[in-house]
Amino acid sequence: MNIQPVTTKSDLKRFIDLPFKLYKNDPIWVPPLLDEQFSQFDKKRNPTLDHCEYTLFILEENGKVIGRIAAFIDRLALETWKEPIGLFGYYECIEDKTASNMLLETAAIWLRNKGMTKMRGPWSFVSQEWGLVVEGFTPSPVVMAPYNPQYYIDHMVSFSLEKIKDLLVYYISIREGYTIPDRIMTLTDDVVKRYGVHIRQVDMKNYDRDVQKVIDLSNRSLINNWGYTSVTKEEAEAVARDLKPIIQPKGVIFAEDPEGNPIGFAITLPDINRLLKGLNGHLFPFGWLKLLLGIPKLRNYRLFALGVIPEYHGKGIDSLLYRALCDSLYTPETWMEINYVLEDNAPMNNAIHKLNAKPLRKYRIFEKKL
Repeated sequence: MNIQPVTTKSDLKRFIDLPFKLYKNDPIWVPPLLDEQFSQFDKKRNPTLDHCEYTLFILEENGKVIGRIAAFIDRLALETWKEPIGLFGYYECIEDKTASNMLLETAAIWLRNKGMTKMRGPWSFVSQEWGLVVEGFTPSPVVMAPYNPQYYIDHMVSFSLEKIKDLLVYYISIREGYTIPDRIMTLTDDVVKRYGVHIRQVDMKNYDRDVQKVIDLSNRSLINNWGYTSVTKEEAEAVARDLKPIIQPKGVIFAEDPEGNPIGFAITLPDINRLLKGLNGHLFPFGWLKLLLGIPKLRNYRLFALGVIPEYHGKGIDSLLYRALCDSLYTPETWMEINYVLEDNAPMNNAIHKLNAKPLRKYRIFEKKL
């Protein structure tokens, strides 16, 4: 076995192609769009790279790629966390602990040489796409959510990586008979009356304006969440541009005070992964048509982000946003994954439990001292 950095376009293609080979017979895995995968490593298309230093590595045996990993430093994260924590991600490997240790040790050495004292991961250059699945390997992952085989857990543990945080996933299913509990209906009715809050959908005619509101709300409401770093204007605009073709306006809502000032938001994405199966990463020749015709018919969703500004914490605005989404997205077939919630975010987990959402999956972030 030998390991080498990705230095050419050909190397990058082999790096990106590896999951397509590892998971080709896995019915749970959803092949991502290849163009989207390449864009994650293109500075012209991914502004996150403007504040990251990284190296990609591939592991070969007999001329075949059998593993990959990224080691990187996010300067914005370092400024926020006030700790020299390096990151690793994009980990894929055959079921071989020697191969796994080579990959993880290579990332550790790279980070140590950059002055980092800890390594944390799996992480990625995409917002809300963190963690290793440790519970709930079915059903298939929703849009922009990670997936991995169970043996990756052993790989992490054998390298002395330890849990630093779990990310919890829940779901609600109208098709399984879900209804909003009466106490939540009463609570949210009271919230509207007491605070004069009203709900509106994203205004697609003023999309850029509403994107800026999401940026402001995110940086105010989520900044104290574990692992969060401020979203730059360029990053948010890039994500908004990429998501605009798939967004259903009824799934993106704002909570506003009586003067029309935004105090909270929720973003729900139609689960296009249900349409990507069978495309093998390609939009052409007919994949684009499948997406174009299929997205309006989707009734499976991922609750991608939800935030409430600190001044309104503890006042039931989060429950109001959940209720508003359920009302807005309601059909007899609606299914929504709430992905993800920090395990120690008691207010959010309590709100979700009161909504009678069911546990579905658990992701884990690992960490190790270098």
